[in-house]
Amino acid sequence: MRYLGVDPGEKRLGVAVSDPTGTIATPLTVIQHISREIDAAVLAQIAAEQEAGRIIVGQSLDDEGNPGYQGRRAARLAETIQRQTPIPVVLWDEWDTTRTAQEVRNRMGVSRKKRQGHLDDLAAAVLLQSYLDAHSSNPTVHDPIPGSTQSTECP
Repeated sequence: MRYLGVDPGEKRLGVAVSDPTGTIATPLTVIQHISREIDAAVLAQIAAEQEAGRIIVGQSLDDEGNPGYQGRRAARLAETIQRQTPIPVVLWDEWDTTRTAQEVRNRMGVSRKKRQGHLDDLAAAVLLQSYLDAHSSNPTVHDPIPGSTQSTECP
């Protein structure tokens, strides 16, 4: 099954997609934030075009596993996406994805000048890869787990 990963931000949303086997995540695109409804419609359309079987939306959580302001925004986006598509939408802890994306770009040897751009699509790939790795290495991890800090499906 192919998965679509979304790293929501205030200005941009990074989007990544997995290979058909759900093993490797790859950056796909960045969409500019317009409004929650429009963003959700665009994401639902991308998921359909990519033939995704599940949409993974990054949600930031605090040290106690509770969503903060950005985490609640991500949950509202996930709910809005779910209203626009039959594809299941899952929230996944996006802890440290941006920093990890920066490290990946540095290890790839990207010059300092070229590191000035956004990392949104790469952060979405890091988020999605985290989800894929957790589910491939631990078959007992199931979606959804309502109320869990790790994985939650939208109603």
